[in-house]
Amino acid sequence: MPFIVFPDNKGNHPYITYLGNVLPYSAIGLLVVYCLKGVNLINPPFGIPEAVAIICITVLHYWKSNALLSIGAGTGIYMILVQIVFK
Repeated sequence: MPFIVFPDNKGNHPYITYLGNVLPYSAIGLLVVYCLKGVNLINPPFGIPEAVAIICITVLHYWKSNALLSIGAGTGIYMILVQIVFK
């Protein structure tokens, strides 16, 4: 169906270009909200591991501009905090 609606010889449809620009940011926002929905700010550890991991991911990504490095290091930092530090 998409090949019939958007044939290759016509070029990119403006709506498809718009979706290509908007959807990656929407997907990342949705994943962040989904990952943080279970954080309890009232009981210990008060969301500290999540906050530290997010800060590390943000700083590392702006510093190195490598998504895989940011995600891997953030996951590792979060797991160390949850499994060892805030046990």
